[in-house]
Amino acid sequence: MGRLFVKICGITRQDQAEAIAALGVSALGFIAVPNTPRYLPLSEMARWVGSLPGPVEKVGVFLDQDPRAIAAWVETVGLTAVQLHGQESPQDCQQLGKWLPGIRRIKALRIRQPADLEVAHLYRDCVEVLLLDAYHPQQAGGTGRTLNWPELAHRSLPLPWLLAGGLNPDNVLQALSHLQPSGIDLSSGVERRPGDKDIDKVRHLLQQLGSQGWEIAPTLPPITPSATG
Repeated sequence: MGRLFVKICGITRQDQAEAIAALGVSALGFIAVPNTPRYLPLSEMARWVGSLPGPVEKVGVFLDQDPRAIAAWVETVGLTAVQLHGQESPQDCQQLGKWLPGIRRIKALRIRQPADLEVAHLYRDCVEVLLLDAYHPQQAGGTGRTLNWPELAHRSLPLPWLLAGGLNPDNVLQALSHLQPSGIDLSSGVERRPGDKDIDKVRHLLQQLGSQGWEIAPTLPPITPSATG
C-alpha cells in the first residue's frame, strides 16, 4: 500500500515509551500542556525522553504557549518536532521556526466540517506537516471522537498531513480506505485509561497495517526552505 508515518501520542511512562518505540513506530508524542490528562511535566520529560532510541521522532505537543517556552522544552528535553494544537497563527508558527531551526512543526486543525479545512493553505509556508483532529468544545485532543472520513475523502491539503481523531486498531483500515494521509496519530485508541498505553493494542495496530501492506515511515517530511522563512 505504501509508507505510513505512525505516531503514538500522550505517552506518560518511560517503560511504555521504550516498549512502543521497540515495536517500530515512527514517533512518540508527549503532552506539554498543564492541567490535561496526559500532561508530562518538563522535569520528568527531561529525565528520560531524550534518551529514547534515536530513530523514533520525539514530538512535544503544545497549546497556545509562548515560543520561548516551547524552545526551552525542545532544548531541555531533546525533542525532534513540535505539534501546535491550539489557535497558533501562521505568524506564530513562522516565529517558532526562527527560534527552532531544524525542528519540524506540525500544526493541528480541529475539524467540525469540511469548510474548516480552508485555513490549511495559510500554513503552507510556515509548518512542515498538518494534523486533522476531531473538534471537541472542551478538549483540544485525545477525545476519542472520529472525523467524518467519507466527507473529507476528496479534499486536498497543501502539505503532508496526519489523520487523528478516534483512531484505533479496529477502525484504522476503514479510515485509510477513505483517506490518504501521510500518517496517523493515535492516543485514546491505544489506551487503557488516559496516559496508560496498552502495548498489545499498539502491536495489534501495526499488525493491522502490515496485513494490508503498509510499511512504517521512519521520519516526518524534511524541512523545506519555504517553511523556515
